[in-house]
Amino acid sequence: MAVAAAGIEALAERYDADVIDVPGGRGLVRLQVRGGDDWDARLTSRRMRLVPARPDDEPDATISADAATWRAIAADVRGGMTAFQKGRLRMRGSLHLGVGLLAATNGSDEPGRLRFDTLSTRSGKVSILSAGVGPDIALCLHGLGGTKASFLPTVAALADRYRVVAMDLPGFGESDKPIGAPYDAGWFARSAFDTLDELGVQSAHVVGNSMGGRVAIEAALQQRERVRGLALLSPALAWLRDRRWAPVVRLLRPELGLLQMAPRPVVERIVRRVVPGGSDGWSAAGVDEFLRAYLTPRGRAAFYAAARNIYLDEPHGDDGFWKRLEGLQADSLFVWGRHDTLVPIAFMKHVERALPSARHVELDCGHVPQLERPRETHAALRDFLASR
Repeated sequence: MAVAAAGIEALAERYDADVIDVPGGRGLVRLQVRGGDDWDARLTSRRMRLVPARPDDEPDATISADAATWRAIAADVRGGMTAFQKGRLRMRGSLHLGVGLLAATNGSDEPGRLRFDTLSTRSGKVSILSAGVGPDIALCLHGLGGTKASFLPTVAALADRYRVVAMDLPGFGESDKPIGAPYDAGWFARSAFDTLDELGVQSAHVVGNSMGGRVAIEAALQQRERVRGLALLSPALAWLRDRRWAPVVRLLRPELGLLQMAPRPVVERIVRRVVPGGSDGWSAAGVDEFLRAYLTPRGRAAFYAAARNIYLDEPHGDDGFWKRLEGLQADSLFVWGRHDTLVPIAFMKHVERALPSARHVELDCGHVPQLERPRETHAALRDFLASR
């Protein structure tokens, strides 16, 4: 067996099925050696079988690295995740399975290791990743079209001090996608509390990006006693400018998403063109995550319903978002991206009026601070959470 293949062989020998959650009980992860042979890791709920890759088989995820990186992974049980975080190992397709495989083959048996699980909650099946053993819990909520994988850097950055849990909100990632569900901030917030209940957790810090930030705010408004602190990364906020398309959007039914109007190649080209760097690195992996759900009928219906609710979030009146925000009692940190085109930093002045005591951090980034500026974002998070 070639030296590079021996590095891959070490993964199979260290495989721990208790750490990975394989949707449907079967998965295929292709392991590519740049300039060498490809191998397929065939996964079940209990074992991993390593075989030469067959080109006709479509993998759920692909992990690629050069021969030297695979040898380093064989020698260092933590090498896979380290190589992934440093960009020496690339991943496409399902991050749930790809990162799950790295976690299941790193040889660690210590408490708090990275693991993937599916929880049966009152909101249905919810997929999570978690790490850390601290007494305090940090629950991470992703943005529209995203998944729990967008918080992998956050989990790594905080797991030495907190138990960090990132969940796929219902309708996204590997969680259930019920047809006809509300997919609004209140419903998502209840699903977050249902997830904490299943974990046996009474209260937690809540970290939310984009739509997840709006959900985190709603959770604190619903059950203040269960939210220890709010860290809001470019949170989606009710639009204050005129929403001229609101009457039309109210008439549109999210269930239209059950029909795929455009062929997959067309959808993929559009998404990769819209997302900066959508063909490389974290951005490419994030686009893959989005497409995996969006290209299914239930995933599209969930996406359209959630997007519709974000657009229609009422800003004005006693029951409007901005009046309700004034009653937010949880200590809050807002992280803003100076180049964010989805939630412009101009929103900060409105938040300052509604919440004079909230903290604010401005970063030289766009809409996903934890991926674009991880060091600065996580330094701010650690400082804020430590003060709670």
